[in-house]
Amino acid sequence: MRIAVIGTGYVGLVSGACFSEFGTETTCVDLDQGKIDRLKNGEIPIYEPGLDDLVAKNAKAARLTFTTDIATAVAGAAAVFIAVGTPSRRGDGHADLSYVYAAAKDIARNLTGYTVIVTKSTVPVGTAREIERIVRAERPDADFDVCSNPEFLREGAAITDFMRPDRVVIGCQSDRAKEVMRRLYRPLYLIETPIVFTTLEAAELIKYAANAFLATKITFINEIADLCEKVGADVHDVARGIGLDGRIGRKFLHAGPGYGGSCFPKDTIALVRTAEDYGSPVRIVAAVVDINDKRKRAMAERIIEAGGGNLAGKVVGILGVTFKPNTDDMRDAPALDIIPALQAAGARVRAFDPAGMHEAEKLLPGVEWVDDAYKAVEGADVAAILTEWNEFRALQLPRVAQLMNQPVLVDLRNIYNLADMAQAGFDYRSIGRPAVSLPAKAGTHAAALRVVK
Repeated sequence: MRIAVIGTGYVGLVSGACFSEFGTETTCVDLDQGKIDRLKNGEIPIYEPGLDDLVAKNAKAARLTFTTDIATAVAGAAAVFIAVGTPSRRGDGHADLSYVYAAAKDIARNLTGYTVIVTKSTVPVGTAREIERIVRAERPDADFDVCSNPEFLREGAAITDFMRPDRVVIGCQSDRAKEVMRRLYRPLYLIETPIVFTTLEAAELIKYAANAFLATKITFINEIADLCEKVGADVHDVARGIGLDGRIGRKFLHAGPGYGGSCFPKDTIALVRTAEDYGSPVRIVAAVVDINDKRKRAMAERIIEAGGGNLAGKVVGILGVTFKPNTDDMRDAPALDIIPALQAAGARVRAFDPAGMHEAEKLLPGVEWVDDAYKAVEGADVAAILTEWNEFRALQLPRVAQLMNQPVLVDLRNIYNLADMAQAGFDYRSIGRPAVSLPAKAGTHAAALRVVK
């Protein structure tokens, strides 16, 4: 079987590489000649663990190819996946479907024989029907079906998520299209992966509903963390206590600075707008969007407060700027709100991220970028952990304390133990847990510390 994937962004490139690993002859198409040339040379435009090896292996085996020639890629393909971007539309928050519809027209012009056109991009309810209308108008003679096959890939674990997913969701209208999709996903049938066949509309809504629910869990535990700080509880205990309930589950109950990335922010807003259009508002999701936006700004205030309420002329060391570890993705990262707020408060910001600095320096002017965590905190009056990269979990804490002007650390990801931070001599602030503070008259880093309840 031969397929084509339109778009070599995150979803398209990962999906194309993984389908080729299944043994499917896959052609990835992009309009950007420079990007295609780099991919042909083995240069991967995104940071995703294991993707470079997977692309190289399947390109060498001639199962995975890259081209700008959509006509050659589409002609004779059993299935063509649309995996182009659907960013939030300026002004109203709706998903911008211009790239999807342009791809649909290009596919229509080049169809030969029966083809299943599959939306892999995250698209609102009704998009597959509109693609069908566009293709039919462009090519009344075409023999095709449209399917919805949303992706559920976590950045940093995308290959595992594709090869061993919790489920595969496929919205189809005909048995003929179902058979093509079954053949494509046969390797997952063999390992008994649940395959959910449903309608086009249900498949489109499943993706948005799943992301909105996970965003709601994150926002819920963040608000509970704020309450924990007021009443003297530890949010880790609360999260464990409720997460052990099988109806709730442990995942996504990690307090922090708010969600970001390529999916949750735009998908929650798009769902809110779609619901409004249909006269069925999703008020819980709308509240989640509002709370999350305000939380990122509130995190900057925590850092300012830890620095004595005035950062004018002070150095703030930032550890991690991507929205999560194991990616270079800066889309809607909390750092994009937090760092400018610190700069506006007069701070000199020095930062390090293991993978995201190349992207971040385009978005965060005025930041001094350094090449390791210790240089980021050297001479800092306050430091803050914004992303929970593994290498930040094993810092030499006494060394960090000695390098800083003041041993003040704001941990927005709760990666350190309170007792360890007290022993290392830190004024330590985390999320939803008691603060560790120096006694009022402590004169050295080695002074006895107290946990403030």
